[in-house]
Amino acid sequence: MESQKTNKKTLVLGATPNEARYANLAANRLVRSGHSIVNVGIRKGEVAGVPIEQPGTIYSDIDTITLYVGPQHQETLYDYILKTHPKRIIFNPGTENPELRKLANEQGIETEYACTLVLLSIGQY
Repeated sequence: MESQKTNKKTLVLGATPNEARYANLAANRLVRSGHSIVNVGIRKGEVAGVPIEQPGTIYSDIDTITLYVGPQHQETLYDYILKTHPKRIIFNPGTENPELRKLANEQGIETEYACTLVLLSIGQY
């Protein structure tokens, strides 16, 4: 039997019930890969059996925030992201933001411009 990989609790920021969106695909793939998730977004609903909540609750046990919110909508989320203080933030394609990256790095948060789906598929998550 294959050994269970480490569960990296992941906050999916920009979660959506729309199955055609990458945030939805990533949330489902994360759960199938054995990671627990927190879905945060503006749309009501659930993804991979986990309800989508509004940004607000600060979690203290998040390993990774995977971003699916464009840079033009990120500024209002800076405090939320930085207070959550994940080990790392993955900026998925289209979410790259040098300002947020710098703020995160200054607080000791690792940042990566990458695609969560690709990282999962090649075993580098």
